[in-house]
Amino acid sequence: MRSAGVVESDGAELVSEESDLEDEAREPMAFGELVGQSAALRRLINQVDLVTPTEALALILGETGTGKELVAHEIHRRSARKNHPLARVNCASVPNELFESEFFGHMRGSFTGAVRDRAGRFETAQGGTIFLDEVGEIPLQIQSKLLRVLQEKRYERVGDDRTRRADVQIVAATNRDLKKEVAAGRFREDLYYRLNVFPVRVAPLRERMDDIPLLAARFVELSSRELRCPKPRLTRAAMKQLQSYDWPGNVRELRNVIERAAILARGGALEFELPICGQPEVPPTPPADPPEGRVAEPKFLTEVEVQRFQRDNLAVALEAAHWKISGPESAAELLGLKPTTLISRMAKWGLKKPECRAV
Repeated sequence: MRSAGVVESDGAELVSEESDLEDEAREPMAFGELVGQSAALRRLINQVDLVTPTEALALILGETGTGKELVAHEIHRRSARKNHPLARVNCASVPNELFESEFFGHMRGSFTGAVRDRAGRFETAQGGTIFLDEVGEIPLQIQSKLLRVLQEKRYERVGDDRTRRADVQIVAATNRDLKKEVAAGRFREDLYYRLNVFPVRVAPLRERMDDIPLLAARFVELSSRELRCPKPRLTRAAMKQLQSYDWPGNVRELRNVIERAAILARGGALEFELPICGQPEVPPTPPADPPEGRVAEPKFLTEVEVQRFQRDNLAVALEAAHWKISGPESAAELLGLKPTTLISRMAKWGLKKPECRAV
């Protein structure tokens, strides 16, 4: 799927950092379009596997941007109805006066603007699956009619006396707490219990940090192909930055961040402008307990100690990169710095590449 990313140095082949990341991303994607290997994703797939052999109504719960639509596609793909249509209704975007027509269709002349007969989504999904996205947005006056379809599997087009049978599997999704909506009088209690037969929770990205390398590699591939831009390099420094962010916008935000960075990278290393929200990988050693009766003083470094630490860290990175300043596997890339910034700091602290002495 991806190139090996091998570079040569003095006749020896060295596997680049980019290749290491791509090898990690080359692990089998066993979950269709749901990318990842985390425990949270495996729990989700277990739930999907339980519901797909049945005709039970699945209610997908999760924050905005977690990929609820992909889960609905996976439920359909693994079901006995996979060779039949999957129809999606985004309930948040349907005008209140058009819900009934959107769901069940209408007959010509049944209302102003109905210039021809039109099949609804339940009809177009016949034999397959209908996905009711953002089901919490359905107005109260339509909820009773939807409840009838869920219970009796029958409906009528607007303006038609003929009763039609709804041979569909129903999958719904919401980012709302429907229990609270029921308590507030905005959602029917009987419809809530009918929908909540088999809830499937999609974890937010902050609970799936182990999946970020695979997701990021996938989005780099998609971005370069769909945006028709050179494929950028995803470095370890950039990956650590992605894994230190809290992702309030979830997987959707991750994809948007990578797409923007891919455009700006122009085939070079990806750079992200993200605040650091996570904890350091190796927490500092806790100080010893102070003598009884004394309060522990906070630990800190002086400015001289901070400068010395930064200088030593820079020197270690330069050695690890064999004093390569820019490009793949360079010290700038390892540290997540721009080469100009690295050169400026080297000059500031007097760091120079040691001369090779003949034996």
